[in-house]
Amino acid sequence: MARGDQVEAVAVGAQDAGDGTPMARDSIFRVASITKSVTAAALLILVEEGRVARDDPIGKWLPELAKPMVVRTPASPVDDGVPTDRPITVFDVLASQAGYGFPSDFTLPAVQELFTVQKDGRVPSNFPPADEWMAALGRLPLLYQPGAAWLYDTCSVLQGVLISRATGQPLPTFLTERIFRPLGTVDTGFEVPAAKRDRFTSFYRPSDDGGLELADGPDGEWSSPPALPLGNGGLASTADDWPAFCRMLLAGGMAADGRRVLSADSVRMLTSDHTNPAQRDIGQLFLEGQGWGFGGSVDIERPNPWNVTGRYGWVGGTGTAAHIIPATGTVTILLTQVAAMGPTPAPVIREFWRYAADS
Repeated sequence: MARGDQVEAVAVGAQDAGDGTPMARDSIFRVASITKSVTAAALLILVEEGRVARDDPIGKWLPELAKPMVVRTPASPVDDGVPTDRPITVFDVLASQAGYGFPSDFTLPAVQELFTVQKDGRVPSNFPPADEWMAALGRLPLLYQPGAAWLYDTCSVLQGVLISRATGQPLPTFLTERIFRPLGTVDTGFEVPAAKRDRFTSFYRPSDDGGLELADGPDGEWSSPPALPLGNGGLASTADDWPAFCRMLLAGGMAADGRRVLSADSVRMLTSDHTNPAQRDIGQLFLEGQGWGFGGSVDIERPNPWNVTGRYGWVGGTGTAAHIIPATGTVTILLTQVAAMGPTPAPVIREFWRYAADS
């Protein structure tokens, strides 16, 4: 947690439950869905440079989605589709309103079909190369018309593919050149090289007997480049790297050394709510007093003590959370190594937020 020059950083526990390697401040974690904010920021760089426009149809770069079908009603069978009213735009993808993604109701036929393509991102090997994945997604109907609903997750993968195709660069290369290197984040990426794996935490999921079982070790999923770098959740990072990104947002897009990473207007777009009540209602399972900006939630109500109007950030399914509170200049980051078993934040995350609100 940081506010101005005041920083509180605590490392507790062990990197690996088996060998007891102590947790350290520079331990590396799979940060999961807090990746989304970085991916959205990267796409906004392309918007700033005029290489992509927010109102551009995405079919220019993602032809697989140039003429999508949408199910007649959300409960309709996947083969009961109609053409979309308009093309999907870059804004739709940035705001998670393209029509692809997860609503509160996972039983809908189109959502069940999406699960066959949009698999668990905590296992990057679940995903084939981008062209193959895009072809599979393009065969599925949208759940809602573009712009009609806020739906979780899929649009952040699309953002990453769009960046790669628009720039002609792999997503990891673009993020390194335009965000990580300017910020000085030396331990953040889609792969953890061998020389750093002694700092890489093991990842666990709760077992049926109330304990923990190993889901992925240091030499597992992140030990080689992924076939599809996942813009929705593929990064690994540290408790010192991630605050650099957060502080850049609080500084209106400026890195600590004075280099500009994002324009102030892009930061405002990233961290402002772009939803209406009807859109939020469809995905309310994921949101608690929040709307959605680009790549992260924005507090618009106060159902809990830690909710503050304008608070921006998100949580990850590996037990992570990262937020900024522009009103107070505060950064709060929690990195753990136990899988979330559902879409709502785990008790330890809520306890951390409560502590941060009281500090």
